[in-house]
Formats: sequence, structure tokens, C-alpha cells
Amino acid sequence: MLCSRLSPSSFHLSPLRLLGTAASRTVGFKQAELHPTALNFEDPSAFRVKSLRELLRALTVFRLCSFPVLVNNCGKLMSTARSILGRKAFSLLLRPTVYAQFVAGENESEISQSMEKMSLLGLRPMLAVPMEEDLGESTGERRYDDNMAIMLECVRMSHSNAWCKDPMMQLKVTALLNPELCVKLTAVIAQQPYDLDLLVRAMDGEHVTFPGLDQKEGTHLMHGLQRLDKIAKASINNVRVLVDAEYTYMNPALSLVTMAMMKKYNRDSAWIWNTYQCYLKESRSLLLEALSLSKREGFCLGVKLVRGAYMDKERKLAEKEGRVDPIHQSWEDTNDSYNGCLDVMLRTISQNPERYRIIVASHNEESVRRAAKRMEELHIDKDRGSVCFGQLLGMCDYVSLTLAKEGYAVYKSVPYGSVDDTIPYLVRRAQENRTVLQGIRKERDLLRREFKHRVGGILRGGGGGS
Repeated sequence: MLCSRLSPSSFHLSPLRLLGTAASRTVGFKQAELHPTALNFEDPSAFRVKSLRELLRALTVFRLCSFPVLVNNCGKLMSTARSILGRKAFSLLLRPTVYAQFVAGENESEISQSMEKMSLLGLRPMLAVPMEEDLGESTGERRYDDNMAIMLECVRMSHSNAWCKDPMMQLKVTALLNPELCVKLTAVIAQQPYDLDLLVRAMDGEHVTFPGLDQKEGTHLMHGLQRLDKIAKASINNVRVLVDAEYTYMNPALSLVTMAMMKKYNRDSAWIWNTYQCYLKESRSLLLEALSLSKREGFCLGVKLVRGAYMDKERKLAEKEGRVDPIHQSWEDTNDSYNGCLDVMLRTISQNPERYRIIVASHNEESVRRAAKRMEELHIDKDRGSVCFGQLLGMCDYVSLTLAKEGYAVYKSVPYGSVDDTIPYLVRRAQENRTVLQGIRKERDLLRREFKHRVGGILRGGGGGS
């Protein structure tokens, strides 16, 4: 975490995690409710752009996702199905169903077709390479170099195709840097500050010594920083790179390297962004410290604001280790946290829209409406690019399409790759977002209403989508 009491470039982990819920209460976004905006998320006509086949596929997939037993065990079920059916038959089964709902395609041609259709709907792509790394899964420098090459290809695809004027992509640091080292680095910076200049010098190729790390660890960190630097260098003036947050036991290290990239590359615009998980009690403090550092250091700040997706694992780990639960105790507290952080960023953007940006990455209608209303109150231009919205591909389309229709910048997080490459990613996302998947009754109802409308039109001789 950042701390204003340190020297301008220093980065360390403050003892905020030990404060329990006290810090979260400072969010306190308990003002009188904002008046609802003109945004209408009740109209099934938002799905008129979808074909009959797409409506039926979405209804089927969302119905399956509504069963907790299927979501909780989807990894085992898919593994069993793959072993019984074989790789080819399994792929043939998933491609027109779950894969087609949530994945853009396997090769650039398929991805382009999906992206061109999104563009026609006024939606923008945020490509996501489905790379999964966690503790015990790393396999050496060559694996990380290969991952870097894949991400560089993602940068190229994002900006070389005319899918939108301001493309984005997601980046997972632990696909380029050993997760165990990120945990070790998190522990180190909890005890002593780290100077961002040290990491910037390492990115530039200078041989440096990292406090608290042995020679092998330091060498790997050097290689990881240089991989990140190559991706950042390729993205400048081309693609905005949104760095994913992960688990609390490694997030401070991820933020450290992300801030170093920001310091080096975000001088004139926010090309590198960081993610803030508002289900964490410390989220508001983290955001305020990042804003303070960006002002002192003179770099632009890009923020991806999410509620968070690792709740179950974080709570179980905290209980196992005897630590204070880092997650808000209630959904209402998380909402207050999200809305409070959102308001902080929107007020900051209204004062300096050239240097601060946010993507409101949420499927929550109330948060989306609140953001739109505050933009109006603070006179933030929809078209300027300083505020945009984001949802997952294949989910919450009625919100995405309504926002796009009203002129807001809307991105869809777009994973791509083969069935084998994307299924582990989709399984993990499904289990981390199970509450979202099980709470999509409204989207199913809207899809069902549009499906009945379309079928009725066909039966009356009015035609319909294929």
C-alpha cells in the first residue's frame, strides 16, 4: 500500500489490514439517494439485436448457471465429460453453448467477427488472455516468456484492428511473475518501503539489488519487470492496459509493479491502470493513497473499479491463518464501499479529466445509474473517455446495450482462445462470480420476453432472426 508519510516514490504495506471494519466505515456514502436517471434497464427490446439462436443459447446457459450445484462443481463435471467424450467431442459440445456465450473465438478471424458485431452495437472490446497462475503452478522463465509473447500479440490485435477508437486489454501480472515471489514481495514491503524508482531502473535494464530478496528471487523479479516493461512499451499510444487484482496475500506486490509502470509510462495519459476491489475493507484507503501518489509523482491514474471475486477463498484463508477477515461483512457495506470509491474518482475526474480515468466495471444497476447521474451532476462528458463502463462478455447485455444506446462508452471483457485454453479460465471465473451467475434472473426474464416476442412474430408471419 501507499503511504503519504513516506518519501514521494516509496511504496509499502501499511498496517491498515489490522483495523477491521473501522476503515470501511469511513466510506460512509449514506447521503440521500440520488434521483434515478433516465436509464431504463427494464426493456427487453435491448435484445432485439440478438438472433433467435443467440437468445435461445443465452437462455439455456443462464438456466444452467442458476443451479449452484452445477456452478460449484463445473470444473469436475467438465473434466469428467472431457475424459468420457474425448477432446474433440467435448470441444464440439461446448463450442456452440458455453464457449460461444462467453468467449470471442479461437483465432484472429473468429475474434474479428465477434468484435465487429460488438462494434456495430456500440460496444468496445477489452481483450483478456485466459492465463491462470496461482501458488504452486509456475514452471520457470520460459513459461513466463511464452506468456509475454501471447500478451504482446494481444496488444497487437487490440490496436491493429479497427474495432474501436480507444481499445483496452487486461493483464494478469502472475502470468509474467512467479506468484510465490509476489507473496514474498508483499511480506517484504510490509516491513520496509520500496522506492518505485528502483523498479523503474530495473525495467530499464539496470542491475539493481532488491531489499529482502535473495539473488535468485531478485533475478526473477528483474526478468518479470522487464517482461512487463515490454508489454507496457508496446501498449503506449495504442492500448490501455488494465492490470487485474488477485488475492490479498499478493495484491500489494502487484500494485507495486503496476505503480512503477504508471510512473514510467503514464506521464501524459493513463495507459496503465490498476484494479481496486471494493469488497475489501481497505479499498477506499488504497484508492486515496494511489491518488495521492499519482499527484506527488506527476503520473496519470487509471482505475478499474470492481466489487471483487475471491470472497470465499479470502475468508477461508483468513480464518485458517487467524487473521481479521479482509472482506466486508455485508453486501450493503460492499455497496457503500463501491459507491464511495466511485464518487471519489468521479469528483477527481471532474476536476482534471485529462489525467484521471475510471472504468465502472459492474453488473449492478444501482451503481451504473449512480455513476451516470453523478457524471451528469459533475458535468463529465460521456464522449471524453475519462469515464466508461464495463461488463463481462455474454453477461448483463441488457445493461451494456442500454448504456451504449444512451451514448456511454461501454466495454465488454472478452476472453479468447481454444476450448482447452479458456475452459479453466471460465471455470474459475464462474466459481468466483457464482453469486452473479445465480442472480441473473432478471436477464433471463428479459431474454424470455424477447424470445416470446420474436417467436410470436414468426408465427404471425412477421419473420425473425436465425
